[in-house]
Amino acid sequence: MNAPVESPLRGILLKCLSVTVFTIMAAIVKATSDGGAGVPAGQQVFFRSFFAIPVILLWLVWRRELSVGLSTFRPMGHFYRGMIGTAAMGLGFWGLALLPFPEVIAIGYASPLLVVIFAAMFLGENVRLFRLSMVMLGLLGVLIVLSPQLGFGASGVPDYQRTLGAVVTLGGACCAALAQIFVRKLVQEERISAIVFWFSVTSTVLGLLTLPFGWVMPDVQTLLLLVTTGILGGIGQIFLTSAYRYGEASLVAPFEYVSMVLSVAIGWYLFGEAATPTMLFGASLVILAGMIIIWRERQLGLERRRQRKAMTP
Repeated sequence: MNAPVESPLRGILLKCLSVTVFTIMAAIVKATSDGGAGVPAGQQVFFRSFFAIPVILLWLVWRRELSVGLSTFRPMGHFYRGMIGTAAMGLGFWGLALLPFPEVIAIGYASPLLVVIFAAMFLGENVRLFRLSMVMLGLLGVLIVLSPQLGFGASGVPDYQRTLGAVVTLGGACCAALAQIFVRKLVQEERISAIVFWFSVTSTVLGLLTLPFGWVMPDVQTLLLLVTTGILGGIGQIFLTSAYRYGEASLVAPFEYVSMVLSVAIGWYLFGEAATPTMLFGASLVILAGMIIIWRERQLGLERRRQRKAMTP
């Protein structure tokens, strides 16, 4: 199938749709964690992954890529990526049960910042002082978001459940960043469709392995919500993948921060969780740092293109 014609507006729309779908999915995960349902994170990972697989397969059939989309030359690469990605998902879901919804989303913004550091450590990528300074600014914002949960807030009295939530959510962001490093290696030889599919398979198996550690028998409503997380996860992944087919990453990526507005609204409306000034200020620093990095990378990319054109006879 031919690559689609570049369409920036379509790419932006698909990115916003993916962010909206993933944010709603996260809200459902939190809803099944809270209250009487009490579904553990491992069980949520299983439903999120297993019911995403049919959606992904239907997408591949529609694109006529089923035969090539599932083939792989690096099965162990997919396994390692699946292990760390599943850890990221499980920790993130656990954090949703322990922290207010907007705070989990804000702490998750640490992930792309950590990718910069991990890429320098494990891939040998050159990180200049400007980009490193922006990463430090973003991580300062994350620390500000975390500070009330670590006993540095106005009361000075730590809530150990929320402290645990802060730690596991940040751990999830670290694992998500490491998963992106694995993806960067895999995309050199593997199709995106294969990476998406085999991750869902791996996380399904790993989620199922948590069955002896306290799964619950959900009622019909909770069961439907759990199935919905998988369907939304698959749809969101398709929207996300398609967004980067139609628009450059430097143009599409900043719209990830639409999730901040959505999470504040959902947290207030569904869970009665008002965003605090500390959280909003810290999140603003993280978003600012991330957008400056994206803008800078775009400028450097344009400069490299001009240099290549100038050298072309």
